Amino acid sequence: MMRFDDLVAAISALQRSDLEAWIREEMVVPRQDAGALHFTDMDCARVRLICTLHYDLEIDVDTLPVVLSLVDQLYEARQKLLSITAAVTAQDAAVQAAILAAIRPDDGSVAADKP
Repeated sequence: MMRFDDLVAAISALQRSDLEAWIREEMVVPRQDAGALHFTDMDCARVRLICTLHYDLEIDVDTLPVVLSLVDQLYEARQKLLSITAAVTAQDAAVQAAILAAIRPDDGSVAADKP
């Protein structure tokens, strides 16, 4: 966990007022403990991403929530895919083979989608 001031000090480009605004806008949601804000490693990575998007790529402040929402959706889809992969891997070889046979290698769609 990293405190607010430590995070601001750790990221040279990060402006204190920007981080305060991002927290207000709930682009990053640190934990609050005894009146102090604490950032997990995931929170810190998100702040670094926001810094890159805003300072380096010059993404407008009003556009940041849209971009972050898309990144969050992509992360969720990746997590679901990892769960599906684990579930398929846990099946016996015949079930795995049937699942693989049902997926078209050319575009990844399910064979049931064939006309």
